[in-house]
Amino acid sequence: MKKLCKYGTHRVLSPIGALPQSADKLDNNMVCMDNEILIDVKTLNIDSASFTQIENACDKDEEKMQKMIMDIVNERGKMQNPVTGSGGMLLGTVKEIGRDLNKDINVGDEIASLVSLSLTPLKISKIKEIHFEKDQVDIEGQAILFETGIFAKIPDDMPSHIALAALDVAGAPAQVKKLVKEGDTVLILGCAGKSGVLCAYQARKSAGKNGKVIGIVHSENHVEEVKRLNVCDDIIVGNAKNPMEIYYKVMKATNNQEVDVTINVVNVPNTEMASILPTKSSGTVYFFSMATSFTRAALGAEGIASESLMIIGNGYTENHANITLDILRESKELYQLFIERYGKE
Repeated sequence: MKKLCKYGTHRVLSPIGALPQSADKLDNNMVCMDNEILIDVKTLNIDSASFTQIENACDKDEEKMQKMIMDIVNERGKMQNPVTGSGGMLLGTVKEIGRDLNKDINVGDEIASLVSLSLTPLKISKIKEIHFEKDQVDIEGQAILFETGIFAKIPDDMPSHIALAALDVAGAPAQVKKLVKEGDTVLILGCAGKSGVLCAYQARKSAGKNGKVIGIVHSENHVEEVKRLNVCDDIIVGNAKNPMEIYYKVMKATNNQEVDVTINVVNVPNTEMASILPTKSSGTVYFFSMATSFTRAALGAEGIASESLMIIGNGYTENHANITLDILRESKELYQLFIERYGKE
């Protein structure tokens, strides 16, 4: 028997020596080892960039999408989109707990994983339904959490699918809380998405009455939806793939002043320069999007002589689950939006 590793390397089939996230293939034999948690999975919350790529590749055909997802999991032993490299997270019930684990969890607890599906051994026996409007896939299947795998128990005061949708992007608003200071001007690209609205709320709270929050949305259809949240000073409709368009519109909104902090939470590629251009050279750009290219961001910033601090979004930051769920508890408007979007099971 392989020596068990707290990081899950004992599940790596190839290449040997890799960690589970970067591995090509994992062992998805659903036998709970001594340092693992076995979960009966109910729903996969696919990463937005991954879901969008699969949806576009399959021309929004649900049958084709089901086959693509099944093929990925059967080939890799995990749900890791080979194009985007990203995964998502899951909602399920604890079936078994390894005897060497000492965690605050019991068999029967409903939990959401807070580590990526791109490193989570997964086996799907059946895909029941794809929810296009919320990037979620209901399945019959099982998954393994490793010893270092973090999770959140589903709270009693909100529906599980609402909590799942919020926890999927919990790292983003929690990082915004760290990055945004009183009086900052904050730009949010992808402001209408679930991570976008959560980040906008936290940015408004952190920047305070002397700060400014500017939201970029890609369609007029989202303007009223975001406006009713009362978190943005300006809502701009624009194409984040067109950096000069975004730059000029932001400069108009700020009286030709670049912003202090930019948050990129879009789900499509080629938006790096729309984030960097409007940001002060002394400012910060936070790329939470899994569609971000390090090469385009680094070389693009060099090309315009910007030394802004660029941060790659880490889905984990201390206490991120509670920070994000508390946002939904604080804002009736935001909670209602999540009910409308993600409340149906």
